[in-house]
Amino acid sequence: MDLLQQIIARAKSNKQRIVLPEAEEERTLTAADRVLADDIADIILIGNPEKVHALAEEKGLKNIDKATLIDPLHCEKSEEYAQLLAELRKKKGMTIEQARELVKNPLYLGCMIIKTGDADGQISGALSTTGETLRPALQIIKTAPGITCVSGAMLLITKKPEYGENGVLVVGDVAVTPMPDADQLSQIAVCTARTAKSVAGFEDPRVAMLSFSTKGSATHEVVDKVIEATRLAKEMDPALKIDGELQADAALVPSVGKKKAPGSEIAGNANVLVYPNLEVGNISYKLVQRLGDAIAVGPILQGIARPVNDLSRGCSVDDIYYLVAITACQAMDAK
Repeated sequence: MDLLQQIIARAKSNKQRIVLPEAEEERTLTAADRVLADDIADIILIGNPEKVHALAEEKGLKNIDKATLIDPLHCEKSEEYAQLLAELRKKKGMTIEQARELVKNPLYLGCMIIKTGDADGQISGALSTTGETLRPALQIIKTAPGITCVSGAMLLITKKPEYGENGVLVVGDVAVTPMPDADQLSQIAVCTARTAKSVAGFEDPRVAMLSFSTKGSATHEVVDKVIEATRLAKEMDPALKIDGELQADAALVPSVGKKKAPGSEIAGNANVLVYPNLEVGNISYKLVQRLGDAIAVGPILQGIARPVNDLSRGCSVDDIYYLVAITACQAMDAK
């Protein structure tokens, strides 16, 4: 069973309630129909019921009636949600009138459904920008305890079983924080290891903090940041298996790891890679994807108290389908 099938199996084993606030978008609705047919998650659709049913009929979708369908303009709990939102944002000056308008926005409404315990996660982005997806999540659901930095992990499924976890690596950050400081980088490391457990199913995440230096082979302030981030990550999670700073070859190749970082339990044995900044991370995974013919799954947003994930506006039905399963796996871990 490949990794994606393992993720689907885990999602099926403990069904979660996933909100799709872009229900009037045809790829989203098609993916929802497939998720419901395969019994992967309970789906909450947000959209105009007439438009959703018309699109489902047009596309021949047979399972949409299994979903909970909420009209954002006529939601039974709108006033309850508005009152709670106004309370959550009162220090920022939000009025009840403003809150009543915001809960008509499907992205805000979905996050309110999660906040009140009626759903476990949300996916958007087929129609929305990353900022539009993240803003309500951070305002309403907020970050996980001890976390202030949201980041994005990627699953890299390679054809090189000798590396990572039988060819699978979990890497971050590839999507959100451009220039993390040492504290933020430590949080990214801890969160990426958690994603490796909850989503990729790694029983033993082994985190390499990547740099252009291995154990003092070069000196620079950016190397110092990685060293400090490694120390802070160990303080944050003493049980975490982590080492740095390590060059990529020292992290992945046993013979190189032994030579460059003798005595390290991570060097040559890493299955989680943490990049020093977003520029490196984004470029690296795309090079591995294109030149190394790897499958890249994600980004998977991490650091939010309940999972809220962001799609590319160019996403496929498959992308949405698999991200529902991934979000469900994250939701199990977040409880």
